[in-house]
Amino acid sequence: MMQETDRDIHISDGTMNKEEQSPNNEEMVEAFRNLLLLHGHLPDKHGDHNTLRRFLKMRDFDLEKSKEAFLNYMKWRVDYKVDLISQKFKFEEYGEVKKHYPHGFHKVDKTGRPIYIERLGMTDLNAFLKATTIERYVNYHIKEQEKTMSLRYPACSIASDKHVSSTTTILDVSGVGMSNFSKPARSLFMEIQKIDSNYYPETLHRLFVVNASSGFRMLWLALKTFLDARTLAKVQVLGPNYLGELLEAIEPSNLPTFLGGNCTCSDHGGCLFSDEGPWNDPGIKEKIEEPSTIEDAHSETMDKVSENAPANQKESLGEVMITMEKYAALKTAVKDSQKRIEMLEISLHETKKVLNGLAEIIEAIQPNQPITKCKPV
Repeated sequence: MMQETDRDIHISDGTMNKEEQSPNNEEMVEAFRNLLLLHGHLPDKHGDHNTLRRFLKMRDFDLEKSKEAFLNYMKWRVDYKVDLISQKFKFEEYGEVKKHYPHGFHKVDKTGRPIYIERLGMTDLNAFLKATTIERYVNYHIKEQEKTMSLRYPACSIASDKHVSSTTTILDVSGVGMSNFSKPARSLFMEIQKIDSNYYPETLHRLFVVNASSGFRMLWLALKTFLDARTLAKVQVLGPNYLGELLEAIEPSNLPTFLGGNCTCSDHGGCLFSDEGPWNDPGIKEKIEEPSTIEDAHSETMDKVSENAPANQKESLGEVMITMEKYAALKTAVKDSQKRIEMLEISLHETKKVLNGLAEIIEAIQPNQPITKCKPV
């Protein structure tokens, strides 16, 4: 059994929401938005407030580095045809894959965040690779990430009356050791890690690794090298006596029985097949699918929070709304300026043509010899 000292990293339960909504960070988001806008790099669909904040946090609020990361993200979406995968990709082997690689979203934690669970110790990699390919599984993973961003987080935000943009993850690694980290396993892990860290940054709230044996500790030393410091700070590696830690974050009714909770989801074929959560509530889904867009859904939840918030928090939220109004006005002004610049460029081009024509005429009538004055008679 692993003792208390076997935990590799402990989570520091800070006030992440307060940090994210601090005035300085909000000002940085506005500055980042303006930077992208003025350079013509702010897209209509993926340039929302929360996405920009995630990329800023990813690069420690360095504007230029955040801009580079965001532009790489947008290029990847085009090159990889992410929108097409999200809309059209069909993962017919879904049921068979889940049998050999048990994983899935299941309800929410005490803060309203979605819970994602993997039972890595029960993974049969050979059977998994017979059921699908790494490429197809990666496409399925991207489709699930897009669903989380566009449906699960907004639904959790509405259900909990507060903004939700990150996930609580549980990895059950019972029986997992170095022998499980084969070449195909490494390829899959590295590809998924690259996608999540580069293109869906700052979506992990905390990660519980449970049932970690001494064999897993050796593997963990290798896995840690692929994770950045911000991610590592959210990880807690636990032995078999993990339940107390999980119950501090998750209600027993929302925790599957195989992790020590009370839930079985027997009517769904098991918890990891259920995808149970607020995102399946018809009323919530209807709100999200309204023409008001996802960004407005976030604004609605922020308004609900503000009703019962203390005065200083209301003032902070009010400043955010003012910032958004300023952004809308700025966007309109920039568009008008761009139109005026285009008209000036056309006018300048025409002026250049006229001047070039005049230069040619002057050159043609200029005498070859200098004019001499006539002597007076």
